Amino acid sequence: MQAIEIIKRGTDSIIGLEELEEKLKESRPLRIKLGVDPTRPDLTFGHAVVFNKLKEFQDLGHQAILLIGDYTATIGDPSGRSSTRPVLTVDEVEKNAKTYLEQVFKILDPKKTQIRRNSEWFNKMTFADALSLSRKMTVARMLERDDFAKRFESNTPISIVEFLYPLVQGYDSVMLEADVELGGTDQLFNLLVGRALQRDMGQAEQVVICMPLLVGLDGVKKMSKSYDNYISFNDTPKEMFGKIMSLSDQSMWMYYELLLGKTEEDLKVLKERHPMEAKKELGVALVERFYSAQEAKDEREQFESVFSKGNLPEDMPEYKWEDISKNNAITVVELMAGTGLFASKKEIRRLIEQGGVKFNGEKMDDALGEIKKENEIVVQAGKRVFFKVRV
Repeated sequence: MQAIEIIKRGTDSIIGLEELEEKLKESRPLRIKLGVDPTRPDLTFGHAVVFNKLKEFQDLGHQAILLIGDYTATIGDPSGRSSTRPVLTVDEVEKNAKTYLEQVFKILDPKKTQIRRNSEWFNKMTFADALSLSRKMTVARMLERDDFAKRFESNTPISIVEFLYPLVQGYDSVMLEADVELGGTDQLFNLLVGRALQRDMGQAEQVVICMPLLVGLDGVKKMSKSYDNYISFNDTPKEMFGKIMSLSDQSMWMYYELLLGKTEEDLKVLKERHPMEAKKELGVALVERFYSAQEAKDEREQFESVFSKGNLPEDMPEYKWEDISKNNAITVVELMAGTGLFASKKEIRRLIEQGGVKFNGEKMDDALGEIKKENEIVVQAGKRVFFKVRV
């Protein structure tokens, strides 16, 4: 397969395709930029979509530049946001950046990856430099962005700093002399600003490659920690396999395409199989990618034992009643919250309302129902969480 066909595969759009074809004819490795702002500690499978494309460029012999936006993370990317992002401290950003670098090489080749930080140049900028850069963009142009336009129309605050963000990201491309920049479809405006700034400063314009946004576990919204619908690089093999098995039959084909690089022909073959079997194979392939073939095999067998044969998992966590409550009777929600396995009581109530909570095999339909102290209670919450409470 020709390089251009490999690059085009799985993309949403390429701005400057003819330019890319010309660049590929040059006898030099292209400089491929991917910027990530370490605003949270974990990378998700949503990030993996663009990392996979960067890895393809590496395999084709090009220079991958992973830009850690340690400076821009303190601003907060407004892309797709309906409100201003919370401000992070420098220490928080640095801590997150460290975890990013521990995770990213589960996909990228460290020997072929150049790590840069945009604090390298922005920390040296003067206020006069910032004003000079801000002259490159008008308010009218910024309001062409869909998210800014909606916030403006609804009288939702937009800070001047957020207006500056696309310029700051675009300036990164100038400093790196990027030939290509990768990003999600929600990044298109920012990526195009990079092209404009490069042109204005006498550089060749970068090619912009937008990747589709991976749908989260809810099957509706993009994968995001903010929406609590994500699979992270740091999930355990059990968590990762279990979350994949919770995907809808429709959503899993997108995972096959964007995370495993399956073509339309591959998908036609896969869709001839039973959806459950195809989903198990997806789970095995992704767990193996982040862990090992043996761990992927073990998780499949454990899943089949629990869900196909109705058995209980062997390694479920155990809790003492006395550590949860000093009383002889407590509510369902209090018992479950006392384990610390759930993000909030709101999440527990939602699981109960959906009929996903069982105590010793009996479905719980009342979050405030009383549970009496017993020798052993086996709790199932949703499809993946099992635990015991003993006296």
